[in-house]
Amino acid sequence: MLHWIKGRWESLGYALKGLWGILSSGTNMLIMLLAVVVVSGAGIYFQIDKHDWALVTIAFTMVIVAEGFNTAIERLTDLVQPNHDPKAGQVKDIASGAVLIAALGSMVIAWVVFGKYLW
Repeated sequence: MLHWIKGRWESLGYALKGLWGILSSGTNMLIMLLAVVVVSGAGIYFQIDKHDWALVTIAFTMVIVAEGFNTAIERLTDLVQPNHDPKAGQVKDIASGAVLIAALGSMVIAWVVFGKYLW
């Protein structure tokens, strides 16, 4: 039992290191975190209901998770193929495209949630 608990504790440590890697991954993540702060502030200001908070939270999570996967894919691609390679570039572009889809989806959610307060 103690071994199992120690293993979970170590796993948590690795996950927290990964979370820090996502949060410190660069300018795009800073922009996303700023958007989280602005949208959260708007949610508080407009006193959105719990269902709208759920939608907004899903949107935040979706974009940040997509950016995390994108960062991991980019770093793995650079490790496997450190030289410029069109196929490696295509892999990175596809991962970035997935983040764009998540960001556009979150914008639709924001429009649905906040549109009724703005018009």
